[in-house]
Amino acid sequence: MAAGGSRLAAALLGLHLFSLAVTLEVSVGKNNIVMALNGSEVQLPCIFTTCIGFKDLEFTWYYNGIDMIYRGSIKNKATEPTMLFADPRVRLIGTTTRKENNISISMLVDFEDAGKYTCHVRNPKEKNAEHNATITLKVVQKMVPVDNTLTRIIVGTVGGIVGLLILILVVKKIVLLVLKKSQEKKKECLVSSSGIDNTENGLAGSKAEQKAPPKA
Repeated sequence: MAAGGSRLAAALLGLHLFSLAVTLEVSVGKNNIVMALNGSEVQLPCIFTTCIGFKDLEFTWYYNGIDMIYRGSIKNKATEPTMLFADPRVRLIGTTTRKENNISISMLVDFEDAGKYTCHVRNPKEKNAEHNATITLKVVQKMVPVDNTLTRIIVGTVGGIVGLLILILVVKKIVLLVLKKSQEKKKECLVSSSGIDNTENGLAGSKAEQKAPPKA
């Protein structure tokens, strides 16, 4: 009975992990904030992934979670999305017949369009699995250049430290080389001095031996 219970638990766990592996996922990219100039056209990205494919998939774009601005459906991977509803200023720019399932939209914006835009997807093939992702749109009068002063200071400081370390290593190597050469010269001098001393002692001994012994 215990073995049967363990098998059942293992089977349920396997089914749970499998369901997680094939779960529908929607993404609007790493940066979920988009800046746009007033009166310009802006692109709002959205892609979805699924491991088991899709059939009769539905997707909808919402403004601030309430107002629908675009709705479409996709029969399968071989067909392009079909528009079911669209705000006059909104158009679909993505495609789902290539590698990515891209359902991004493009729209003309003004200050009143600032807010949150949600991309919602439902896939009947995954037991009507649903998922969504939200991106924030900020509309400005003019783009403010990014101040990279701090970044430049950090990069310059790091570069200066690295350069200083390299200089210290080079100087250390030169000093060690000079010391090594100096020690080698000292050894040569000691060897030469030792040879000279031995020679002089030998000559003195020879001269002493050549002298006649004193007469008694």
